[in-house]
Amino acid sequence: MQNSKKIKLFLVDDDALFLKSLEIQFLDNADFDIETFATGELCIENLYKNPDVIILDYNLDGIDNTAMNGLKTLDKIKISKIKIPVIMLSSQDKIEVAVSCMHHKAFDYVIKSETAFVRLQKIITSIFKYQKIEKELNWYMNRM
Repeated sequence: MQNSKKIKLFLVDDDALFLKSLEIQFLDNADFDIETFATGELCIENLYKNPDVIILDYNLDGIDNTAMNGLKTLDKIKISKIKIPVIMLSSQDKIEVAVSCMHHKAFDYVIKSETAFVRLQKIITSIFKYQKIEKELNWYMNRM
C-alpha cells in the first residue's frame, strides 16, 4: 500500500451510537476513508469497494434478529475476499467468543471498552507492518 493512499476502512455495527463514535474517533486521529454499515448484509454488498480493513461487530443481530450475525458475515467476507483483515469487535469478554472468531479467520478480537479505539489503532498499524514485511519477503524470494 502506498503512503499517499488513504486506508479504506469499513466499520460494521448495529449500535448506531457506537458506530458513529468509532467513526469520529478514526476521522479525528488519522486520515482514513471510512464507510459505515449497520448490517453484515450491507457490508457484503459493498465488498467490491475493496476495503483495506474491516472492523466487524460480533452481535450484528442484536436489533434485528433476522440480520446476519458477525460470524456469518465474517465467513462470507473470507469466502469472497480472504485477504481482507477483519477485526472482530464485541462487548462479550468470554474467551470462547474470541477463540471462535479466530477459528473463523478473524485477524484479531477487541472487547468494546474505553480502550477499544486505541487497541484498534495498534492492530491496524500492525496489519500494515505485517503486509509490508510480507511484500518485502515475497520480493526477496522471487529474486532468488
